[in-house]
Amino acid sequence: MATETAASASRTRGPVLNSTLIVVCQSMQALAFGGIALFLPLIREDIGISPSQAGLLAAAGTFTYALMQIPSGYLADRFDPKRLFVVGLLGTNLLSLTFALLDSFGWLVANQAVSGIFRSLVFAPGLLLISRQFRADRRATAMGLYVAGGFSSNILLNALGPALVGPLGWRWLLILFAASGILVLLAFARLGDSAPPKADARPPTWADARELLAHRAVWLAGFIQFVRLAVVTGMAFWLPSLIVEDKGYPLGVAGAVVAVGAAVTAPSNFLGGWLSDRLGRPLAVIGISLTMLAVTIFLIPFVDALPVLIAVIAVNSVFLQLYFGPLFAVPLQYVGTANTGLVTGFSNFCANLGGVAFAFGLGAFKDATGSFDAGLWALAGLCTAALAVTWLISRLPTEKTPR
Repeated sequence: MATETAASASRTRGPVLNSTLIVVCQSMQALAFGGIALFLPLIREDIGISPSQAGLLAAAGTFTYALMQIPSGYLADRFDPKRLFVVGLLGTNLLSLTFALLDSFGWLVANQAVSGIFRSLVFAPGLLLISRQFRADRRATAMGLYVAGGFSSNILLNALGPALVGPLGWRWLLILFAASGILVLLAFARLGDSAPPKADARPPTWADARELLAHRAVWLAGFIQFVRLAVVTGMAFWLPSLIVEDKGYPLGVAGAVVAVGAAVTAPSNFLGGWLSDRLGRPLAVIGISLTMLAVTIFLIPFVDALPVLIAVIAVNSVFLQLYFGPLFAVPLQYVGTANTGLVTGFSNFCANLGGVAFAFGLGAFKDATGSFDAGLWALAGLCTAALAVTWLISRLPTEKTPR
């Protein structure tokens, strides 16, 4: 009996330890990207760049990250995802460290472009690693938990960052984030396990890839992914600047507002996946989320009073990533799960095209009009279009059930 109990505890500790390490690794690498967004007004002043140039700085990394999503997903299906995850995290943290040492705008753009390649080796392999720690009927929960880590780190960043940036400066803070990320990565490399292989897993062929990526549900979900990350990246990268430059509040207030948003976004990632799995209605979670995002983003330009602004951003943040897990799970209901990495890679490729468009686009709108209002209304319109596409997916027959 004692032997059986010890074996059961060992099996329990394995998934718990692995999931914890994966989430913490994801959380630490998200600090660097979030740090650049939070300290962007200081970085722009220090380097001497315009809003459009700052948008290009964000878009460079997002563009290469997007281009690498399908190759990254394909590699995750063929090779050990843990090895890819470790390589991606190491490169991402080292490039975050060197970002803090650069003064040239051109070199900063190049740094972020290369960083996007390494970050691509984190997402699909990490999502595959954590999803295999859960049962098949808890896939959306696992995916939501994975991203919750990144938003959890943003709570700490935005709560403490404005207070620490005065005595330390943005460069030393980014160095601190990168060094911490490397330490956590070493712990995962030493203690974490590779993903347990699926019994029916086989490397995808080019014929498999063509069949999977030709499915209508995959493309329709891809459009919603485009909108999802257009909203997430646009809001994450430009919200501090919007609060400081359009609303007239100091950086400390911007950090506090963003921290409030991150505090409600982090649990909503997990909650959305749990609701989707519990109710068996991922499209309903997606549709409600898109509706609330369209309304709250549309309202932001009209709101200046700080309490109301905080309330609108908090509500927006609840739904910002509530549908992350369900959205990644939906196409798998139509094409199966034998090559999850490839399907996930395509989904995130589409998402990051949206991230590229609005990381740069909101800065361009700001340059052209003097405010972020037009860019926010464009995002609200995209959410409305994605809501219509969600309805189209609901009309498609489920051709395959998840395996």
